Amino acid sequence: MLSAILTVLLQVTAGVGLAKFGAAIGAAVAAMAAAIGIGKIGSSAMEAIARQPEASGDIRSNMIVAAALVEGVAFFAVIICALVIFIN
Repeated sequence: MLSAILTVLLQVTAGVGLAKFGAAIGAAVAAMAAAIGIGKIGSSAMEAIARQPEASGDIRSNMIVAAALVEGVAFFAVIICALVIFIN
């Protein structure tokens, strides 16, 4: 089953080139990983605020900084993948 899926994917991307296909997959993986990471950060922050409501300001600011760092790394990965797609 997996070999059939891979064969179809290779046939579809034969004219495009494997570098562009890999870059597209890389951009998708980077975006999904960032979404999962930011979701986990938000979930953990909400649990922490529920446990210690008096520290909500500090927790919220740390959550925003961590989410910005994750988003920055994901944006960098997507830009690199876009460069691979458009330069090759």
